[in-house]
Amino acid sequence: MKQFNGLGLNLGNLSRLSHAQSRSLSPENPSGAVCSGGRSTPPVDEAGNHTGPARYLGKGWKVRPCIEIQAGETAEVANIEGPGAIQQIWMTCTGVNRTSILRFYWEDQEQPSVECPIGDFFASPYTSFDVFAQISSIPVCVNPGNAFNCYWEMPFRKRCRITLENRDVCSPITLFYQINYTLTEVPEDIGYFHAQFRRSRPVMEGEVHTILEGIAGQGHYVGTSMAWQVNHNSWWGEGEIKFYIDGDADPANSDGEIVGGSTGYPTICGTGTEDYFCGSYNFENKQTKQYQEFTTPYAGMPHVIRPDGTYIANTRFALYRWHIMDPVRFEKDLKVTIQSLGWTRRGNYLQRLDDIASIAFWYQSLPTSPTFPALPEGAAIDNL
Repeated sequence: MKQFNGLGLNLGNLSRLSHAQSRSLSPENPSGAVCSGGRSTPPVDEAGNHTGPARYLGKGWKVRPCIEIQAGETAEVANIEGPGAIQQIWMTCTGVNRTSILRFYWEDQEQPSVECPIGDFFASPYTSFDVFAQISSIPVCVNPGNAFNCYWEMPFRKRCRITLENRDVCSPITLFYQINYTLTEVPEDIGYFHAQFRRSRPVMEGEVHTILEGIAGQGHYVGTSMAWQVNHNSWWGEGEIKFYIDGDADPANSDGEIVGGSTGYPTICGTGTEDYFCGSYNFENKQTKQYQEFTTPYAGMPHVIRPDGTYIANTRFALYRWHIMDPVRFEKDLKVTIQSLGWTRRGNYLQRLDDIASIAFWYQSLPTSPTFPALPEGAAIDNL
């Protein structure tokens, strides 16, 4: 049966045997090949003496657990011939997460199917090497101290390439990583994993934040990771999320008018921002009268940054919502937006000019759209 070929194992079928082959990439085995792990030799100095932490131990010990990526350079951390599937990724790195860009390429496409900052990809937009927020969800876990873990299944048929670009113009970054994968048959009805970063800095008056648009093909939407910086006083989370499925966003479906900040009427329309992220009533702990961080299998607000009276001027929120049990399926196209909308003391909604960044996660058939917007440059992406 195809569902037991090494893809999609869970507690219900974990005991079923498979001929899938387990492999793993790391700095100690960058090719993932059989019998290729732990072959690095400690470097030597001009006198021919071994140097580095393993200088007294030699080959086979802990010689190359990490790599260094220089300022402005891109490192390839995976180049796998399929068929197979990425099953788990663990990463931790130094540097600025917003200027460390992950890209995944499927089947020798020139267009990346995943392109986003490393922290946002792991639902941690405001973390850094010295700032930590735990996440305990099904596809993403962030563990002490700042260990990024991903369990999204990512099948491919011919090739998978993964790179990490260091956009920092001044400093190198150190990256530790382990990419666990399987070599196995991939059924015909399996889609390809995609993730896309977008930022509205800020959401302009009369507009909405677009989470995803411009895709073509059959697929299903599986999650949203979001960074939300509040730029005004009062409650900020009244905005509705909207899913425009298979032509909903066509102007003909709204008689050409602009409604709720977008053209067309959606098939799926949410009731508020905190509602979409599976919270309620301001994400407020009624005893402390404060925002309450939470992390659950399918939704969470793991990080709240509060003003400190000096240099931290805005309240900021990291949020995630995984559509694992309720994927949003589409046959030909999908557009997703969310409103920046607040509530006033006078009892009315008010559009806000907040700073919103998001990552959309979805599976779809190839090819990946070549019309995706380019990543923002400079302060437009890394200014937090």
